[in-house]
Order: sequence, then C-alpha cells, then structure tokens
Amino acid sequence: MNGLVHHYGLLALFLIVMLESGGVPVPGETALVAAGVFASRGELDIVAVVAVAAAAAIVGDNLGYWIGRTGGRTVLERWQLLRRRSEGVLPWSEGFFHRHGAKTIFVARFFSVLRVTAAWMAGVSRMRWWTFFFWNAVGGICWAVAVGLLAYFAGQAAADAIAHYGLIGGGILVAIAAAGLLGFHFWRKRLVESP
Repeated sequence: MNGLVHHYGLLALFLIVMLESGGVPVPGETALVAAGVFASRGELDIVAVVAVAAAAAIVGDNLGYWIGRTGGRTVLERWQLLRRRSEGVLPWSEGFFHRHGAKTIFVARFFSVLRVTAAWMAGVSRMRWWTFFFWNAVGGICWAVAVGLLAYFAGQAAADAIAHYGLIGGGILVAIAAAGLLGFHFWRKRLVESP
C-alpha cells in the first residue's frame, strides 16, 4: 500500500480534485484529506500535496468554466424540460454572477455542492474569464492550504496520541476530531440553507 501511495498518490489526488472541480461529483476534498494524512505519516510530501491539490482545483474549475461557457447553453436549450427551467433561472444567474461572481467563486471552493457546480454556472452565465480565473486561483490555493494542512496536522496529532497514549488515546482523539468535523459540516450546511 505504501508503494502505491508513494508512486501514484499525487496523480490520483490531481485527477480526483480536477474531476470534482470540473463538475463530476467525486470526493475531491476527501482525497485531499487522505493525502494530508498520508503526508503526516511521511508517505507523501505535504508541500507537494498542497501544490497538486491547488493546481488540480484551478485546472478543473477552468475546464468546467469553459465547458459551461461553450456548451452549457446548448445543453440547457436542447431539452424542453431544461429549457423551461433555464428561461427563468439564466437571467437571474447572469445578474447574480455579474454582481457577486468573484465572492461566489472564492467561497464555492469550501462547499461541496458549490465546488462541483459553480465553475460551469459561471461559464454558462458568461462571467468574465479573468475575474473567474483570479478568484478561482485564490480560492483553490486557500482551500488546498487550509484542508491539506488541517489533515496533515490532525494526522500527526493522531499518530502522536497513539504513540504516547496507546490505541485508546488515539481513538479518543479521532472521535473528537470526527465530532468537530461533523459539527462543522452541519454548521456549514445550515449556513448555506439559511435565507
């Protein structure tokens, strides 16, 4: 297993994060967390993990943006059901991205559903590419640094707890971390759903 992670871990991380950022619902953030934990165990380099995740996020989002910009409207207008829905949504979406596009692209990186859809919606809405690119790059870098380092230090703390307190201490630390992540998830979900 260690050899696979060492040889193919960064490539797998790049592909998964890029696909998620481009609009395919795969677990990109989970892959980054796993890579951060492997880095804490010395199987990957944390600087490489953060750099690869940031690059993959930027590349994937730009692919999603250009797919949305060049073919998104065609897909929305092809089928009657989508056409009727998009006629009411597209003008609003264009106005929203015109007013709040930069903030949306930056913040979308930190929310799973938005991370998958924001890039192609920005493309369909004809958001200016330079604005999209800048805020996408800033968001991708901040996300990769924050999530990668959080996973790295949490993985190190768990390994230290197991070494110092044994398996029970490590299990307690993992349970506390899981409860914290679960609480953060519900807080984030509530923040998105609030009016």
